[in-house]
Amino acid sequence: MQESKKPNVGFWVISSIALIWNLMGVINYIAQAYMTEDMKATISAAQREYIENVPVWATAAFATAVFAGSFGCLSLLLRKKTAKLLLLISLLGVVVQMSHGFMSDIEDVYGPGGIAMPIMIIGLSVFLVWYSRFVDTKGWLS
Repeated sequence: MQESKKPNVGFWVISSIALIWNLMGVINYIAQAYMTEDMKATISAAQREYIENVPVWATAAFATAVFAGSFGCLSLLLRKKTAKLLLLISLLGVVVQMSHGFMSDIEDVYGPGGIAMPIMIIGLSVFLVWYSRFVDTKGWLS
């Protein structure tokens, strides 16, 4: 069922905030992937050990999640149907990445936020997949 082809203000607000959120994820990924010894010296020994022992598959999933998410949100803002696929790929990356955290002792390293943040990220990723499909049914994507 297609409705108005002109998105409402909420669409622009949600899509813009989602893009900013995913770009913050890109910055976080780059900071973690290219962390210098000086930067590592500023975090706890437990956090340093955790970061240094993240498996390659989890790091690749992290990159996939944030870059696909950013391009997906940019596609939303450009009103392109590719947003749906990119945000689904991002969700899959998030689930794979977060599975590593849930399988390890992340709560021991980062405290309660070590569990709360991954749950929030998964929830937001699920929301963005749903939202991209929802706005497509409104005829806002081409």
